[in-house]
Amino acid sequence: MRSRRRPPSLPALVAAVVLVCGGFCCCAEADSSPVAADELMSGSGPARRRRAASVTVPMTILKSAVSEGAVCMDGTPPAYNLDPGSGTGSRRWIVNLEGGAWCNSARTCQLSKGTGRGSSDHMDKEIPFTGIMSSSRAINPDFYNWNRVKIRYCDGGSFAGDTYNKETGIYFRGQRIWNAVIKHLISIGMGSADQVLLTGCSSGGLAVILHCDQLRSFLPASTTVKCLSDAGLYLDVADISGGRSVRSYFGDIVALQGIGQNLPPACTARLDATSCFFPQNIINDIKTPMFILNAAYDVIQISLSLAPDRADPSGSWRACKSKRSACNASQMSFLQGFRDQMVSSVQGFSQSRSNGLFISSCFAHCQSEQLGTWNYVPGGSPTIQNKGIAKSVGDWYFNRAEVKAIDCRYPCNNTCHHIM
Repeated sequence: MRSRRRPPSLPALVAAVVLVCGGFCCCAEADSSPVAADELMSGSGPARRRRAASVTVPMTILKSAVSEGAVCMDGTPPAYNLDPGSGTGSRRWIVNLEGGAWCNSARTCQLSKGTGRGSSDHMDKEIPFTGIMSSSRAINPDFYNWNRVKIRYCDGGSFAGDTYNKETGIYFRGQRIWNAVIKHLISIGMGSADQVLLTGCSSGGLAVILHCDQLRSFLPASTTVKCLSDAGLYLDVADISGGRSVRSYFGDIVALQGIGQNLPPACTARLDATSCFFPQNIINDIKTPMFILNAAYDVIQISLSLAPDRADPSGSWRACKSKRSACNASQMSFLQGFRDQMVSSVQGFSQSRSNGLFISSCFAHCQSEQLGTWNYVPGGSPTIQNKGIAKSVGDWYFNRAEVKAIDCRYPCNNTCHHIM
C-alpha cells in the first residue's frame, strides 16, 4: 500500500510562498488513461480510485514537450499527475494548475530552479489529491469521479512566460508548458470531454484567469468549459507605506519572464503589461464562465501586497501579520479598506449571470483543495448564507443556482477557518 502524505497545512503553505517570493509571498477501480509511448509514468501499476478523502496520485513526465521548448526553469520536462475518471465522470475533466508563488529576479529564480518549483527532477513523484481533487463522493460530490489532473508548476510565472535568460541559464517557458500539456491532455481524452473545469489556487489561481479563454478556444464548442480561480485575485493596491510593493514585484516578473506577449490582448490594448498581470484588469473581459473564490482578508496578500517587510522597516505590522488579535484599530481599518477594494474589483464581473463569486470574510488563502475548507461538514467549509464552498461551486458549475456570495466585514462570519 502506498504511504500517504499529509497535505501541507495552510501556515506551511504561507511560509513556502513567502520564502519563494523572496520575502513577499465510490467508485470502482478504473484503468489508467492511455499514455503516449515516449512518456515516463512514475510509480507502478494503474492509478487507483478510492473512497478516501485523499488519494495519492503518481506523476507523469511529459518528455515529448522538450522538443517544443516547453521546459521547467532548469530545462527538465514538465509534468502532471492524473487520476482517471470513471462512470459518469469518464468524459469530464478537472484541470488544476498548481500554485507556488513566483520568482522576480536572478537570485530568487536561481533558488527556485533547484527545487520542485523549478525542476521536475525535484518534484514529489506522488502527491495527494484533496478537496476539489478528492475521489471521495462524500467530500467532493460533484467532481469525485471526474478525470482530475494537476499540471505541475515549475516556471515561476503563472504559466505565462516565454523567454530564456542567457546570463543565468534559466528557462521561463510557462506558456509553452501550458500549451504542450493541454495539447497532450486533449490527445489522451480531454478532446472528447463533455465538461471541463479549469482550476488552481494562488499563483495557479492567477494562471486560471490568464488562461481561461485560451482553454475554451482549444476545445470543441460542444464542450462545457468553466474556470475556478481560488485565491488568485491579486490586487494592485497601495501598501502601508503608500508605495506599490506588489506592482513593482509583478512588474519585475513580467519583464524578466517575457510575460507581456502572452497577456490578454483585450487588456494590453489599453493598459501596460504589468497592469494586465493583475486580475482586476482582466476579469471583466473574460468570455468563459468563471467563479472567483477568495478570502477578503487573503493572508498572502497581506504579506505580499499590504505589509511586506520593505514597507514596514519598523516592524509595526509584524505581530498583526501573524495574529489577528494583535492588530490595532488602525491596522484593522486598513485591512477593512483592502477588503472593500476587493469587493469593488468584482462588481463588474458579478454582473454576468454566467459568473460566480464566493468572497468570505476569512483570514485565509487557498480553500478549494483543503480538506478542512472545501466541503461543509461539521467544522468544515466556511459558509455564506448557510452554503459552503463545494456546494456553491457545484451549484454554479451545473447551473443549479446563481451564486454571488459576498460576505459582510470581519468578524461577522464564525464559520471561517482563520490562519492568522
